[in-house]
Amino acid sequence: MFTEDQLLPISALQHMLYCPRQCALIHLEQVWSENRFTTEGNLMHKRAHDGPDESRPGIRITRGMSVRSLVHGLSGQCDIVEFHHDSDTVVPIEYKRGKPKAHAADEVQLCAQALCLEEMLETTIPSGHLFYGKRKR
Repeated sequence: MFTEDQLLPISALQHMLYCPRQCALIHLEQVWSENRFTTEGNLMHKRAHDGPDESRPGIRITRGMSVRSLVHGLSGQCDIVEFHHDSDTVVPIEYKRGKPKAHAADEVQLCAQALCLEEMLETTIPSGHLFYGKRKR
């Protein structure tokens, strides 16, 4: 079991798989430089997080939900989590600025979010979704 101060940010997993050097610069050295792409990604996440939570028939949509797993030592934030009342399923949705990549960093990030949700909600998360801004799907 991990303690709160030992938790690894889920984003560090995504950064590590994309580029270990980038991960070290961001998460160890605290070095970050904004550019056009990071700004576009931040705006997309801001829209996903800042909107109000919603209720639709049979579904509740929560935005910017904080998650953590003391078992796996992870913490982070889900862009959107859908709670489907009719099937009692929970579906995390991660937004990405670009398009699907050749590596699995985005999928690992989404799976880590699902692991946290499973622990927190004491349920099984059968699936999640990645939304890519470039493809708008």
